[in-house]
Amino acid sequence: MSALLDHLPELWQGLLVTLQLTVASFAGAAVAGTVITALRVSPVAVLRLLGTAYVETFQNLPLLVLLVLAFFGLPEIGIKAEPLTTAIVVIALYEAAYVAEALRSGVNAVARGQGEAARALGLTFGQSLRHVILPQALRTVVQPLGNIFIATTMNTALAGAVSVVELTTAANRVNLVEAQPIPIFVGAGLAYALIAACAGFVTGRLERRLVMVR
Repeated sequence: MSALLDHLPELWQGLLVTLQLTVASFAGAAVAGTVITALRVSPVAVLRLLGTAYVETFQNLPLLVLLVLAFFGLPEIGIKAEPLTTAIVVIALYEAAYVAEALRSGVNAVARGQGEAARALGLTFGQSLRHVILPQALRTVVQPLGNIFIATTMNTALAGAVSVVELTTAANRVNLVEAQPIPIFVGAGLAYALIAACAGFVTGRLERRLVMVR
């Protein structure tokens, strides 16, 4: 336990980086995922194909491979960024595929008559999606999006492979000094569990508040 307490500043800094990675990556994934969802439900076949290709590609590639490719490959073509920025962008693009699938399931759950009514009022596809379909879809996928947020938190541990000192990497560095893996990694694990529990609590409350009575 002393090993954990003696290195709390390093572990705390790692936790802050994990939280920064999680929030920034999820925010980026939410934006990108919404755009991909629009492509996947578009009346234009080419756009639907592009959206499907994006989801299938990112869901079938390991995140670690994408991180390493971006970290070492982008500088080769003249694109340079800080490791933290690279990790945020890659994790956001990766999680966007899962956000898009969750949102698409929400869109499919919206009654067909809603879209027909929007078109009857003269709304374009984009307007009906923005003002009618997506607001209702979001209310049905709060819990799945919460699960994606939790998965994003866990996936930030892979950012250590590209020189980002998040919580897992900080714990590993402390362990290399103290050689006491049980208290150190149990402490790190409890921190991840606390983040997941808070996310589950918030999304659970939101889901009950926004539930749609059918």
